[in-house]
Amino acid sequence: MEFIYLFVGLVIGLLVGVLMRKQLSASEQQLKQMQQQVEQSEQSLQQYQQDVASHLENSTQLLSQMQQACSAAMVQMEQSTRLLDRANQRTSDMPFFSAEADAHLRANPEASKRTVRSSVTDLTEAPRDYADDPSGLFGDEKQVVTNNAS
Repeated sequence: MEFIYLFVGLVIGLLVGVLMRKQLSASEQQLKQMQQQVEQSEQSLQQYQQDVASHLENSTQLLSQMQQACSAAMVQMEQSTRLLDRANQRTSDMPFFSAEADAHLRANPEASKRTVRSSVTDLTEAPRDYADDPSGLFGDEKQVVTNNAS
């Protein structure tokens, strides 16, 4: 009888062991899956961080290039301004009239005033576009074509 008890205990122990093994195996598989998900998440986070770092580096380079271009434009504008200032100084040093003409204008201020001609024109004569003898060029008459290509 003891042998039967021992045998039944062994079978029950085996059944309990197999069930426990299955239970532990399932939780172990879930643990492995979770570890894989964590590793994938860490890899994607690292990739994202690298992408952000590379984007920021590119942005920094572009801003640096923009700053250099703006600096070059500012230098160009300063040079252009200096050239215009020099040109303005040269033209202000040069008189509009010669010295003799300037002296004459200062001596005779009345001569510099414009005189308005008040001539009376003969209003009986028609203007040229309304001539007395029309040529008929702009009339409604049909004109004869002399250079036919046929």
